[in-house]
Amino acid sequence: MTNKELFEAAQRIIPGGVNSPVRAFRKVGGVPRFMAQGSGPFLTDAEGKRYIDFVLSWGPLILGHCHPAVVEAVRRQAGIGMSYGAPTDLEVEMAALVCEAFPAMDKVRFVSSGTEATMSAIRLARAATGRQVTVKFEGCYHGHADSLLVKAGSGLLTLGVPDSSGIPENVASTTAVLPYNDTAAFGEFMDSRGTEVASVIVEPVAGNMGVVLPRKGFLQSIRAKTKACGSLLIFDEVITGFRFRFGGYQELAGITPDLTCLGKIVGGGMPAAAFGGRADLMDQLSPNGPVYQAGTLSGNPLAMAAGIAALKVLKDSDPYAGLDRTMASFTSGLEELAKKAGIALAVNRVGSMAGVFFRQGPVETFDDVMASDASRYTRFFHAMLERGVYLAPSPFEAAFVSTAHTAEVMGQALEAAAGAFDEIRT
Repeated sequence: MTNKELFEAAQRIIPGGVNSPVRAFRKVGGVPRFMAQGSGPFLTDAEGKRYIDFVLSWGPLILGHCHPAVVEAVRRQAGIGMSYGAPTDLEVEMAALVCEAFPAMDKVRFVSSGTEATMSAIRLARAATGRQVTVKFEGCYHGHADSLLVKAGSGLLTLGVPDSSGIPENVASTTAVLPYNDTAAFGEFMDSRGTEVASVIVEPVAGNMGVVLPRKGFLQSIRAKTKACGSLLIFDEVITGFRFRFGGYQELAGITPDLTCLGKIVGGGMPAAAFGGRADLMDQLSPNGPVYQAGTLSGNPLAMAAGIAALKVLKDSDPYAGLDRTMASFTSGLEELAKKAGIALAVNRVGSMAGVFFRQGPVETFDDVMASDASRYTRFFHAMLERGVYLAPSPFEAAFVSTAHTAEVMGQALEAAAGAFDEIRT
């Protein structure tokens, strides 16, 4: 079947034809590509067309598609058991790897999605502090738990709506939304209402509005104010965990959060996530304490096997300097090509993830992001797609590279970009 035929069939039996809204191509238009295979830096769709993949399952495939060590680990585990509903030694091994990588984690619990991780961390923070209010930042996305769907980013931005129907007002009212990178606004809020705040949750690098880096001192101010007010700091490193080094962005920033949420990479490409932190907090989880959290597939042996294999490769090979060079070369190439074509382009990059904005820089806030030319991104997206490059089907998402993105592959991507910029210059 063609992509068009598959999409038509899907829409008859799946809402919108997709199982996650951003995949529907609503912001960029056209027909979604139904992928049939991944290998290294490439995806192949249902029609047999191959693409250089810069989405990488929204970040976790830092080793590329079907890395041999990960595939072999999954194959081996699938042959002896795919789900037990009981503890396994794999969970213990994975927990040790994660806690080693994140010194802020004395203990960790595994779940199946980033939403579960953030939802559980916030519940734990409320119980530990006896408070109700959660602070999040505009443009940061922390999953689709009710209390967090308040001016969230990611798929919701793609659909052009600020929040979701079906959320009770009394639930939404427990979340305060503040502007990302506005230290003064955060300080004023905490000075007036800090004693009500159970936790402040933040993406240390906002990866769900196209990659916005924290301004100097912003994260440090959050850490200082939460400590002063007796609130807990939650770092959502679902995207950034293990992406820049064997650990998280918190190590680069020199900040120790109270709780950390991880996802994506810890499953090696399979559904898995985690949250962890200080032992005194984590021991309040059931069965030790009164905070209930559970999941039949939490710590699933297939996901744990894949995650262990991926993390061991990352730990042993330390590919981060090379990944940084790969993305730095690519983004500088994009900037040069855009300038040559007379197109305004701002690129935000940290390590191996980047965001492109069709506007003059800098891009440091949610308002800056929303002022970019989304229509020009749409044209660029389709021009790149036709040339065999798969970017995020939304102007509000990050691009990633993997260890499989060789110099030759990146050269092909830049050649495609040169043609795409030429096509959209008018």
